[in-house]
Amino acid sequence: MKIFVVTGGRGFIGSHFVERALKEGHQVIDIDKMTYAANRKLPWDNHKRYELIESDIKDITHLPTCDYVINFAAESHVDNSINSSTIFVESNIVGVHNLLEIIRGKVYSKPLFFQISTDEVYGDIREESFSEDAILSPSNPYSASKASAEMIVTAYARTYGIPYVITRSSNNYGPRQYQEKLISQSILCVENNRKIPVHGDGSYVRDWIYVKDNVDAIFTIIDKDIKNEVFNIGANNSLTNLEVVKSVMSWFGETQLDQNVEFVENRMGQDLRYSIDFKKIKKLGWNPKHSSGLYNFLR
Repeated sequence: MKIFVVTGGRGFIGSHFVERALKEGHQVIDIDKMTYAANRKLPWDNHKRYELIESDIKDITHLPTCDYVINFAAESHVDNSINSSTIFVESNIVGVHNLLEIIRGKVYSKPLFFQISTDEVYGDIREESFSEDAILSPSNPYSASKASAEMIVTAYARTYGIPYVITRSSNNYGPRQYQEKLISQSILCVENNRKIPVHGDGSYVRDWIYVKDNVDAIFTIIDKDIKNEVFNIGANNSLTNLEVVKSVMSWFGETQLDQNVEFVENRMGQDLRYSIDFKKIKKLGWNPKHSSGLYNFLR
């Protein structure tokens, strides 16, 4: 049994990690600020191996004894970061710094710090794909805050000997995702007979990975006891935003774009195409199970 301190375990990806960890017999101590995007109730709330600590990672002063600190806690919506970036700096940079400061103060064995990052730290690319050693070139305040956090992690690893892993995954989707994201927002719009807002002409390309595939990749790294490495996690499932919306519409039997889609103004600093090379993690024996189109998790 491993002991995980999970930050942001009430959020989208974090909750799927917690679910998997408990299923495998591990102990989870979940530190979550319980922001607007947190899940207030989850099936394992009363599980004997689960504990919830409601707190902000930038304010905590100690961490329970554990084997891993898995940092999912983050502000993640790009539009929100463009409108007001302060909370992104506080959570995604100051929060990570605080966690690392606590870990470096531990006299005996230090837990491995597992930073959940994003492919957005690379910026966009017209052709080909980014490998893990590519230069980071974030395009918006959100991705800049995640890139900054990565730099702090690797600096603390070198200076203080804190073991770490960083994963950069492509766009996640699946159950429990907050409604501000494209797929969950599209579902909500169709269910409520509202038009789905699509930036620009809908031609921007993202690689979409089902959330449980991402969690499976994270556990692959943990199970192999890997330290001090960076991994891209993708699905080779590149779709334009418009293709994504059409897929969601098809889940409900909808086909008429003019009745279901509203094209809106482009996001400032819009990235045209994300694409990552994830051969490195595939060499560990991992492959995504849902990598052709969008998996209809509503069925």
